[in-house]
Amino acid sequence: QVQLVESGGGLVQPGGSLRLSCAASGTIFTIMPMGWYRQAPGKERELVARITSGGITDYADSVKGRFTISRNSAKNTVYLQMNHLKPEDTAVYYCNIHPPRIDYWGQGTQVTVSS
Repeated sequence: QVQLVESGGGLVQPGGSLRLSCAASGTIFTIMPMGWYRQAPGKERELVARITSGGITDYADSVKGRFTISRNSAKNTVYLQMNHLKPEDTAVYYCNIHPPRIDYWGQGTQVTVSS
């Protein structure tokens, strides 16, 4: 059964950093493009960053230069390093393949940026 489990969220002050992890079950993820998405209260879910199986990355303009997506295929894990966090980064963060499959959404991990 395919499963994605996000972790690493928390409460951080503006300007701080967090590293999110997404552990994937199933070797299919080693060949799939992966993405990190987020959903803030009252807003639609949006793509934050994506990475191909070959390591090519792409970012939303709002996080470019602050966030870094990476993957470790041996561990079937995708990471999102978030630096210089802003209050507007507050959201539940999810990982999924890209484009996403509805049956792959996990519980997400809450990121709150506040002083």
